[in-house]
Amino acid sequence: MTFNFHACRFSFLARDSIRFPAVVPANVLRGGFGLMLRRVACSCGASASHGADCTYARFFEPEALTGGPSGLRDHPRPFVFRARSLDGRTIAAGEPFEFGMNVFETRYQVHPLLEKAFVELAAEGLGPTRGRAELAGTDQRPVSLDLTPSTESIDRAIVSFLTPTELKGAGNPEFAVLFARIRDRISTLRALYGAGPLDIDFQSMAARAAQITMVRCHIADGVASRYSSRTGQRHQLNGFTGEAEYTGPLDEFLPYLSAAQWTGVGRQTGWGKGELSVRPLRPQDR
Repeated sequence: MTFNFHACRFSFLARDSIRFPAVVPANVLRGGFGLMLRRVACSCGASASHGADCTYARFFEPEALTGGPSGLRDHPRPFVFRARSLDGRTIAAGEPFEFGMNVFETRYQVHPLLEKAFVELAAEGLGPTRGRAELAGTDQRPVSLDLTPSTESIDRAIVSFLTPTELKGAGNPEFAVLFARIRDRISTLRALYGAGPLDIDFQSMAARAAQITMVRCHIADGVASRYSSRTGQRHQLNGFTGEAEYTGPLDEFLPYLSAAQWTGVGRQTGWGKGELSVRPLRPQDR
């Protein structure tokens, strides 16, 4: 069983000075990208943005989820931005910059539309100062992650939460809750945009996940918000960052943790929240 998606990279050259916020700069990109995608993808116009035949609606404003995992009121968007390298940076005119975008829609080709949207967004301006840029290059590569248990016996791992992370029903990343959110997200993304939901025994895996112990937790809560001058809305960017260390028979869970490095976990992943990295600890690493 695999989890398939596309890892995209977009490179730009700044024409003006561009300033990115210090917390989740991907949220700036997400807002502008949505407006430009509507412009280039949905000829039916703003009033029909929820129409079944509108590419914009399918990609950026999916319909309410029915019959999905508990707690998911809406379809998760089939993408996440990866832009931590832009945290708090000011890009000078003439300077290159880039960011990533992981796209989970595998049923039809969306890369040309994404490229058009970013051309429009760059020309109109990015960030609070609306600094203009030019799209200098794009890269798209297919990724297929094997979700079968690792053949290597691993009983310890560190998960680093790189951007603000919110897990429903948990103030800290206990493994059972973290795994449940990762499992449900991957299964839902596969069901909506790929090969179908995970073919696993959810209940028995949850029972085994409950046996994994968090032996160290070093996290800090952050409270932040961002005002969008495009929409007039203020977005909350709360969540914890830091790292947690887990011990126990992790072999069957490591492929899901690795996949979560691409999907993110928790609330508002499309904004760049919930980004994490995983480091299995082998005997020589301890």
